[in-house]
Amino acid sequence: MAQDKDLRAKVEKAFESIRPMLQADGGDVELIDVVDGVVKVKLVGACMGCPMSSMTLTHGIEKRLKEQIPQIKKVEAV
Repeated sequence: MAQDKDLRAKVEKAFESIRPMLQADGGDVELIDVVDGVVKVKLVGACMGCPMSSMTLTHGIEKRLKEQIPQIKKVEAV
């Protein structure tokens, strides 16, 4: 539990460097939960329903999070 709380704080911090990229296109990301190294997020704004959102999720958000936080196993949209 404490580990998930620490990861959650690290993910929130990492989002600070990811958000400008998303917001430039009218979107954003919300952290829903972190459980056993799996980050659950909600894409909002222009990202919601965008055909490129799966690419943004895996090649943008997930890649950046894994680079900054090695304990992250994957990122899922909920």
